[in-house]
Amino acid sequence: MTTGAAKKPARPQTGAKTRTGLGIRERISGAWNDLLARPLTDYIMIMCIVVILSCLGVVMVYSSSMTWSLRDGGSVWGTAVRQGIMIVLGFFAMWVALMMRPQTIRNLSNVLLVISIGLLLAVQIPGIGTGKEEVGSQSWIALGPVQFQPSEIAKVAIAVWGAHYLAGKGPVQHWFNNHLMRFGAVGAFMAFLIFMEGDAGMAMSFVLVVLFMLFFAGIAMGWIAIAGVLIIAGLAVLALGGGFRSSRFEVYFDALFGNFHDVRGIAFQSYQGFLSLADGSGLGVGLGQSRAKWFYLPEAKNDFIFAIIGEELGLWGGALVIALFAGLLYFGLRTAKKSHDPFLGLMAATLTAAVVSQAFINIGYVVGLLPVTGIQLPMISAGGTSAIITLASMGLLISCARHEPETVSAMASYGRPAIDRLLGLREPSSELTTSNAKVRSKNRKTAKPKPNPQRETRERFGDPVTARRAQAPRNKRTGVQSEAPRRAAGSVRGRNSQGSGRAERPQDRSRAPGTGSGKQGSRSQRDDWRDNRNRR
Repeated sequence: MTTGAAKKPARPQTGAKTRTGLGIRERISGAWNDLLARPLTDYIMIMCIVVILSCLGVVMVYSSSMTWSLRDGGSVWGTAVRQGIMIVLGFFAMWVALMMRPQTIRNLSNVLLVISIGLLLAVQIPGIGTGKEEVGSQSWIALGPVQFQPSEIAKVAIAVWGAHYLAGKGPVQHWFNNHLMRFGAVGAFMAFLIFMEGDAGMAMSFVLVVLFMLFFAGIAMGWIAIAGVLIIAGLAVLALGGGFRSSRFEVYFDALFGNFHDVRGIAFQSYQGFLSLADGSGLGVGLGQSRAKWFYLPEAKNDFIFAIIGEELGLWGGALVIALFAGLLYFGLRTAKKSHDPFLGLMAATLTAAVVSQAFINIGYVVGLLPVTGIQLPMISAGGTSAIITLASMGLLISCARHEPETVSAMASYGRPAIDRLLGLREPSSELTTSNAKVRSKNRKTAKPKPNPQRETRERFGDPVTARRAQAPRNKRTGVQSEAPRRAAGSVRGRNSQGSGRAERPQDRSRAPGTGSGKQGSRSQRDDWRDNRNRR
């Protein structure tokens, strides 16, 4: 017979979170925090995002260009094979950027800036610059079968040179005559050269890179606000100036309010892009099944390739592309924040912001949030040298991630990861870059030797207790071993005398008879004193 009321067994909890376990949200949060705590996370994640975007670009270029390639007299693989070759060359350029030491990149920044300015000036010369008749802007230089845009090189050059010029500079001493204003003047001059080519969209993208660099370098927000007002005023002048740029703004406002007036004229491209996104719905019509690429959507493989992605892969495919660029932004800025080298930090932040802002501008005008500017979707749109230059800049960003302090320490302790051994990359160094290699070598020669921590520890605290004791000398007359050397080998008395900063001096000990000043003692008295001391 039992006493008391019988207790009912407790029902097990059926929810996602139990008393002894963690819920789904806590597990996901813990796994994410554990991933971010790993030293190689930024390096591996940025490299994976770049590779995924590049491979996705080759697939989508093939899908969106097969009809146009067949119409031009080639095979359906023509444009895709060309894009694949450019991506391979871009990966090679990225590998070269990874192989270069940060100090070498900084030393070449001035040369890169001079070359980019020279190319921007050369493209203005008739006979050298091309593209006026084909795309409406004289922004290309043709060298035989190779054509490239100097403005693409200029965006990378201003980011690398700006990081070199502004890194390590102190606070401004004058409100106008300072290093930030001088950098802004160089950037404004290059932006003016790009605008003179007739490519307003690329000029706006270049101005954003300059503003990003000034923002990360710590310029006052008032100057950013003034630059924003000037940009808005410039856009207003373009909108009211007539021509095809004015038509783009007209189409933008029509698309923003969902009311197209001329769907067969100036609004044809934007309207067809909207139809492609609408056809894709949630899951898409299937890879390679786009209807807009059958000569309905102009520039389907270049400027409006995101519309083809939304049509074939649906909302989830477009969201994946946006998530990849958002991840690139997150890990790129995280790399810049964790870097202890000002040059690498500024360069990583600016290159990240430049590529991601270009991607969001392209996606923005495809979905109708921004006016059409003709800027390509980086690493995805069909392009020649632009793909190579973009991947080379991503190589510089990945190099910044490889030189994070935690990554350098991890590779020094556990060795290089498999991807580094496969690519033949040398182990990164924790040494900070300097503005001049000659000054750096001079500082090496004149630098004082680094202190030895082990030596300082021994001087302050004495030898460790576990140290091997030296054999003390024996007295020749009595044969008794002296005690002083054994105390110096790590006894408490020896450590206390050294740790206090005051060494035990001979005059503090009891003087031997006859050793004081002005006193003479007999020889027998001195011998007796030594015998008594040895006995103690």
